[in-house]
Parts: sequence; C-alpha cells; structure tokens
Amino acid sequence: MEFKQLESYIAIVKYKNLTTAAEALGISQPTISIHLKNLEEELHTRLIIRTAKNFEVTQRGQEFFICAQNILKLRDDLVNSWNGREAEIIRMGVSTIPSAYILPEVLPVFGKEHENVYFSIDQMDSQKVIDEVHKGTYDLGLVGMKTEDELLAFEQFYQDRLVVITPVKEKFLRMKEQKEMPVECLFQEPVILREEGSGSGKSAGRFLEKMGIKEEKLHVAARINDQESIKNLVAGGLGISIVSEKAVKDYVESRRLLQFSLPEEFSGREFYIVYQKNYILKECAGEFIKFLKAYQK
Repeated sequence: MEFKQLESYIAIVKYKNLTTAAEALGISQPTISIHLKNLEEELHTRLIIRTAKNFEVTQRGQEFFICAQNILKLRDDLVNSWNGREAEIIRMGVSTIPSAYILPEVLPVFGKEHENVYFSIDQMDSQKVIDEVHKGTYDLGLVGMKTEDELLAFEQFYQDRLVVITPVKEKFLRMKEQKEMPVECLFQEPVILREEGSGSGKSAGRFLEKMGIKEEKLHVAARINDQESIKNLVAGGLGISIVSEKAVKDYVESRRLLQFSLPEEFSGREFYIVYQKNYILKECAGEFIKFLKAYQK
C-alpha cells in the first residue's frame, strides 16, 4: 500500500468519478484505476461499486476512506512538524462558549507572547467539533463535553458553572430576595433550551436529571442553537433558561437579566481541549495547550 494509492482513493470518493479524480491529481485515468484495483486486491474487499448509472462506496470502503485520511494527515503532520511548513498555523474547531467568551480574552494575551502564531477557527456545536477533530480536520478543538472516543484525548482547561437566567420582572425580583427558594419553582416557567448537539445543552440535561426534573414535564418554549439569541429571548420575556455563567456575565452586570445560582454539586461544568492522540502536534499547538491549561479568569 502506497501513499499515492491512498491519495487516489480519497480523490475517487470525493469526486465520485474516476476521470474527475484523475484530473484533480494530475494523473491518467488508467493509473487511478490501477491504484483502486491494487488496493482492493491487497485488502481483499470491494471498496467501490460502479455501474453505468451508479457510484457506491461500500461500508468497508467508507471505513477505509476515514483510515486513508488519517494516514495522510499523520504523514503531513510529521513532515510539517519537521520542516516548519505551516508550523505557525493552528487550526481549531470551537464550540459556542469558548468561541464567544473565552478566546476573546485568551488570544490577545497568547498573541503577545507568540507573535508568529496564527489561528484558523471555525465555530460549531461541541459534537460537531469532536467529529471533525476525529476526522483530522482540526489540530485542536475546544468543547463543553467529552466522549469515550479512544482516538481522542480530552484535557480540561476551564471550569465554569450553570446558572438559571430570567427576565427582570417583579415576580423574579421577589424570588431573588428570598434567602431560601427551591430551584424547582423556577422550572414552572416556560423554558428555552439549547439544541441537542451542544455541550451546554447536554450539561443542562444532566443537571435536570440529577435534580429529578424530567424534561418532558417542562414547558419548553423554544430550542435555540445560538447563545446570544437565548439571552435576548429571555430578556424579552419568552421564558427562563439554563446557561453558562460565563456567557451571561455581561447581561447580568448590565441588569438586563437576573441570575439564579444552582446547587454547586450539580451545576459545575468543564471545557476541554480535544485532539488526536496519535497525531504529532505542532510545537505551537502544544504551547497553546499549556497556555490554556494555565489560564483561567
């Protein structure tokens, strides 16, 4: 099995056409056909099923496609880490809270100490970030949840907690004045929840479960995938929500929202740096990980 065969196979799956794949790689169609044939013979399985009208990647073909991408990514990382090419660019997938509320504090400080390091950052929900790091799309991910993926390493870098936010209305102001108020009272109100793929959504779900509050018993007013929209909708009176304390600090300080603390044993949440265990991290990515783990405001 050779790298050029893997490159050919990845192009075939990407373009779903041998001629187009060959043109993209700058090789002939007979050559790319031979690469595919040799791979299937070596692996003793069909990777691609082609007919006059259809192009289908088999299940084994899908598995091999992911493996081929990982092998070439590992090769490229090794070459880049040794020859310095792209060594100062960190590609990151980042979930909502780190993107909007942590990185704006962290990156300027890190940038002063590492002037030659640049970041390429995409924002998405935590599950999507984890999926893309698994595929090798990013050097690092910053997420609000972790999984049992054996290929990935998760390192905690930030400690946050969940809080309940409400509109600034008279009944909530009266609740705020009470020294001891059952948290369950708040959840008689309409609730705005995050989408299922977000770390915040999963953390809120775990909190409700630990408190014995069944989600199906709640009056769910909306499910929103944008933290800022949730803050504005709560401020506008649509309902209450469970959110990251970090995310609502500005609205609470400006008195646009009221914040209610939750029991400490249930409300803590962590944010993680995620990366491929078997990949060779760029030196600058390693430095950024050390910096993040030492930085907490």
